[in-house]
Amino acid sequence: MGQILAAVQEKFHGKQWKEKQIRKITDRVFDHIRDESSDSRDGLTFEDVYIAVLCVYNDINKHLPGPHHDPPTKDKLRSLMMEYDVNLDGLLNREEFAEFIRKLTAETLTAISQSLIIALILAPTIALMTKRATEGVPGVGKMVQKLPNSIYASIITLGVLLAQKSTEGCE
Repeated sequence: MGQILAAVQEKFHGKQWKEKQIRKITDRVFDHIRDESSDSRDGLTFEDVYIAVLCVYNDINKHLPGPHHDPPTKDKLRSLMMEYDVNLDGLLNREEFAEFIRKLTAETLTAISQSLIIALILAPTIALMTKRATEGVPGVGKMVQKLPNSIYASIITLGVLLAQKSTEGCE
C-alpha cells in the first residue's frame, strides 16, 4: 500500500516539482543572459540562446549525477529555435524560452533519472550480495562481517556514484 501511495504522489507531486525546478532554472538563465546583453530587445537572439543552453547544460553536468551530457549542436538549436519562436520575430521571449528548454532537456533528465534508479536501487542490492560473498574470504571476511549492512551498502553506492561522475572525461 505504501508503494502505491508513493507512486501516486510521485506522479502528481514529483512532476510538478520537476516542472517548477526547470522553470526556476530557465527564468534564472533568461534573466542572466538578458542582463548581460547589450541590446534592449524583449527576447533572446540565437547567440543568446546558444549561450543560455550552454549554461543550462553546465548546471546539469555540475549538479546532477551520472555521465557528462553534451549540449545539442548549433544546427539542432537553430531548427528548434525556429520551431519554438511562436511569434516569428527571430527571438525567444521568456515563455518561448521556457518551452524550448523544457523540450531540449526532457531526454537528458530522463537519462539522469534512469541513472539514479540504477545507482540508488540496484547498487545497494548488489552491494549486499557481494557482502555475503566476501564474508568468507580470509582476511577481508572478518572486517566485512563487522560492517553493518546499511553502512556497507552506502559505501558501495557512493563508490558507484563517484565512479559514474569520474567517467565524464570533461570537467
